[in-house]
Amino acid sequence: MNNIRDQFGKCRGFDARGLLEKIRLYLTRKPLPSLEERKKFDHEFAISTSFHGVHNIVQTQSKIRKVLWILVVLGSITIAASQILNRFAYYFSWPTTTSIVVQYVENIEFPAVTFCNLNRFQTHAVANLKIVFFLWSIVSGVLHAFYSNKFSQELNDFLLGHQNFSIKEFTRNNGFYLNNSTLLECDFFGQPCYPEDFEHVFTEYGNCFTFNHMDLQARRRVSVSGRGLSLLFDIKQEQFTDDPAFGFIDAGITYVIHSPKEPPHFDGLGLSTPVGMHAHAAISQLKTVNQEYPWGDCNPNLKLKYHKIYSTYGCLQECKARHIQERCGCLPFLLPGNGTECDLEKFYSCVSPSLYNIELKGLCTVGTHNSTCPAPCEETGYPTSVTYSSFASEKALKYLSTKLKKSAEYIRENLVYIDIKYHDLNYKMTRQQKALSVAELLADIGGQLGLFCGASMITVIEIVEYIFTNFCWLCIFLLLKAPEMPQWNIPAQTEQTDKKRIQEC
Repeated sequence: MNNIRDQFGKCRGFDARGLLEKIRLYLTRKPLPSLEERKKFDHEFAISTSFHGVHNIVQTQSKIRKVLWILVVLGSITIAASQILNRFAYYFSWPTTTSIVVQYVENIEFPAVTFCNLNRFQTHAVANLKIVFFLWSIVSGVLHAFYSNKFSQELNDFLLGHQNFSIKEFTRNNGFYLNNSTLLECDFFGQPCYPEDFEHVFTEYGNCFTFNHMDLQARRRVSVSGRGLSLLFDIKQEQFTDDPAFGFIDAGITYVIHSPKEPPHFDGLGLSTPVGMHAHAAISQLKTVNQEYPWGDCNPNLKLKYHKIYSTYGCLQECKARHIQERCGCLPFLLPGNGTECDLEKFYSCVSPSLYNIELKGLCTVGTHNSTCPAPCEETGYPTSVTYSSFASEKALKYLSTKLKKSAEYIRENLVYIDIKYHDLNYKMTRQQKALSVAELLADIGGQLGLFCGASMITVIEIVEYIFTNFCWLCIFLLLKAPEMPQWNIPAQTEQTDKKRIQEC
């Protein structure tokens, strides 16, 4: 086997040496042009090239005019070269421009809206379980940073007496609920809607409910501006409560407007309506298209495993879930994925420190192209402007008191009215574009060459041909000036050496 390899290597070496020998023989057989012929070739190139100004240098008889034309040509080349280098530098700075287009449509898709009660738990359920507020704060810490050892002893005592306690099931059964007693009225574009049209979802506010959720077969759309979703909530302040120590001191409904394909994100984006108020939310649709790196920060190849479309918030959730599952061997139920659900002891002893470690070491970062979750290439947002009016007027209070069989004081302290509608039937698209494409770069280079030198692609080919011809002549000259070239056939050279030694002997 080794002999075969050696023979194959020798054949390859022989072929390479033979090819070089053929090239050498071909070049040595080519006649070397005389000095007059080379001068004639240079002169013909100078007077025939499309590079403007060169023929003026060659043909003019006046020395002053020749010097002036040389200066003009060299100056033009210098300016063109500097401009071309400037265009290259600008191109490799990856510049972008932003265009804004307003597109009017006959109908437009309505977003998803997720509603939550600012008071998360039923009062009777937490009357003797004050620690539930702390437990939920630990659990919801996977969605927003929270870590505290303030109630560590109380937590240990609680876990000892409640081995099978599930904060997830407790919240589902004893948190805010949506039925005909809490959703008094619901109307979408003139058609009634019901609690069954909402999908339950867990957020940092406990039980929340999403209208126009992702699982619907047909998306809800509107075709007239100024009409949309109208809801009348009864938050039942006496039945639901929260712990002011954790910052929950308001009464009302909080909601977030988002794409049906994205999870609700309350952290910094939630809108709140207090009791006794009528909120008028006018929304518009904003689509954003970002360029991929290096022009922008998006990565079109990124896909999420548990979400329909890529979003930085969804990516951040999956990143946290991945790190927590690797470190703790379980998965918080508020994060997407398939895995063993973390119990309360795991939440406190492993999940919360893991979240702190993720934030401290920057394991899940958002924003730039080299972060864990870069900006999305396409995203849809719903900028909202909200105005408020008192709910309800004196006459309306009498009417509602009779209709709902509630006192005016109860209506003022428990009812929340929310209107969500499109301001106009259009969407605004903000598109990030390359400020300079390859075609535009070539056009700029061609423009600079044409303006200062009168050159084109044909001119470039002429110059390349001229340089190549002179290079071939230089090779032939070197071969003829050094006739004793190294022999590529090593065995033949060895035989000649042996013959000389025999003759000397």
